[in-house]
Amino acid sequence: MAALVRVATRSDVDVVAASLALAFFDDPVMAFLFPDGPSRVRRLTRFFLTGLSAQHLSHGACFTDEGRAGAALWSPPGHWRMTVAQQLRGGTGFIAALGTHIPRALRALATVQRAHPDTPHYYLAVLGTRPDQQGRGLGSALLRPILDRCDAEGLGAYLESSKESNLAFYRRHGFEVTGEIRLPGGPPVWPMWRAARK
Repeated sequence: MAALVRVATRSDVDVVAASLALAFFDDPVMAFLFPDGPSRVRRLTRFFLTGLSAQHLSHGACFTDEGRAGAALWSPPGHWRMTVAQQLRGGTGFIAALGTHIPRALRALATVQRAHPDTPHYYLAVLGTRPDQQGRGLGSALLRPILDRCDAEGLGAYLESSKESNLAFYRRHGFEVTGEIRLPGGPPVWPMWRAARK
């Protein structure tokens, strides 16, 4: 049976952030940005909580499940880059999460942003499921609402996969690798594009 998903709200932020922190604990990019293992879950929770509150929720394109074990954080066309107001709202939280690794994070962000396509699209910033709930179809269910919207509106979707092992999952949903981005001093990420299906 497919998981039931819904639009995430402010009341979901704490639990969703904690689930995403567990989902991304072993992610190569997150391990690069948050290299201290013992504090990584705490810092990642703060990082995702800040991102949700300062940027992602305002677009109404974030989805979670009833148990809040996973989430898909999307940005609609033209809204993938943080505004100055969003940066100001999230500044304290991002500083607290990243600590002395802020320069590394800013270099990585700038590198990824340079490769971002100009074509109008929905941008999947984050997709994650708590490890104990993985393999049950939740990730696919979380993608479905916006992928259906992309098809209905004739728009593409874009993401950067930070794990090579996830490429096959995204390919099953119509995404194709368009290149490779090497973060300065860090691991690669794979940009992926999905054309609208008729």
